[in-house]
Amino acid sequence: MDKRLKITQIAERTQLSISTVSRVLAGKANTSERARAKVLACARELGVMDGLAAGRLLLNSLVVFAPQRAFDERSDIFYYRVIQSVGKALASHEVRLRYCALEENDGDAQLFLARMNEPDTQAAILLGIDDPHIHDLAVDVGKTCMLINCRDRHMRLPAVAPDHRSIGERAAEYLFEMGHREVMTVLCLRRYTMELRLSGIRDAWRTHNLRFDDKRDLLEVQSFSAKETEHLVSEWLDQRQGKDLPTAFLVGGDFMAAGTITALQKQGLRVPQDVSVMSIDGFNLAAIQDVPLTAVLVPRDELGTEAVHMLQQRLMRPDAPVGTLLLNGTLAVRESVRRIRQGKRRTAVEREGLYGD
Repeated sequence: MDKRLKITQIAERTQLSISTVSRVLAGKANTSERARAKVLACARELGVMDGLAAGRLLLNSLVVFAPQRAFDERSDIFYYRVIQSVGKALASHEVRLRYCALEENDGDAQLFLARMNEPDTQAAILLGIDDPHIHDLAVDVGKTCMLINCRDRHMRLPAVAPDHRSIGERAAEYLFEMGHREVMTVLCLRRYTMELRLSGIRDAWRTHNLRFDDKRDLLEVQSFSAKETEHLVSEWLDQRQGKDLPTAFLVGGDFMAAGTITALQKQGLRVPQDVSVMSIDGFNLAAIQDVPLTAVLVPRDELGTEAVHMLQQRLMRPDAPVGTLLLNGTLAVRESVRRIRQGKRRTAVEREGLYGD
């Protein structure tokens, strides 16, 4: 049965005009919600959705929920750029895009329901919203909902996110490939995504038969700011006076890397000649203090694009299996990490604990 015949059949079944059916299936905005619902239900029944072009988006109104800081480039450049990428991915479609600020945890449930139950809201994207109660409400409302960089622990909502664990593992692995074994990790662990990165870093240590010791190998910062990181690293360096220093710092963000490099330089240490510095981020500050920064780049703009593509698929196949798309990071080799020779460092195999206490 060809496309034209199916449009005619849908028109007959729904008692709507052929032009109305065509507009709905083309994703046009100038149709009523009642007509749209009837056409899509009939199209699914006839199997039309399976043959629609992948570029078609069968909605005209979308709400993006995100923490307040995500709407200010100076407060959270990562989330801000993700939101921009959602808008860019929707630019070729007739979609009204609206925004609503919501806390990561303990979000305003009444506000969320009010926005979701508005007649104009056909679907939603939740960016960085960890609140399980909000996820429960999103499921109960029954409208198509995508998650970005967060997860529904009950596995009911589709999501797209960076593969944080693999990204952390790749970053640490690169330092090991470059000969480093004395590595200090500097992270902000205020969200589970950063804990996943730390798990990946630990995986890389285990792969090289090295034991990661939190007290020895980890500095935890309370925020991603350069100033706070500089203060913490400076204090740690002061305490290490007269002792061997790590050959590399692995830092969980570019601004944190900036603070780390400043602290090292104030101690008279050069990057990378004396100490290497690597970031997990890589978008904001490609060069710090004239030092081009080696980093594993975390997917950012790709998150919005892939979320829109997944949203398309959910609209066409609402009963399809639900899953999470994890995006790989990209290694950007610049000049802040140098290769070191075999020398004074921990043995490749830590004998302590291998065969019992």
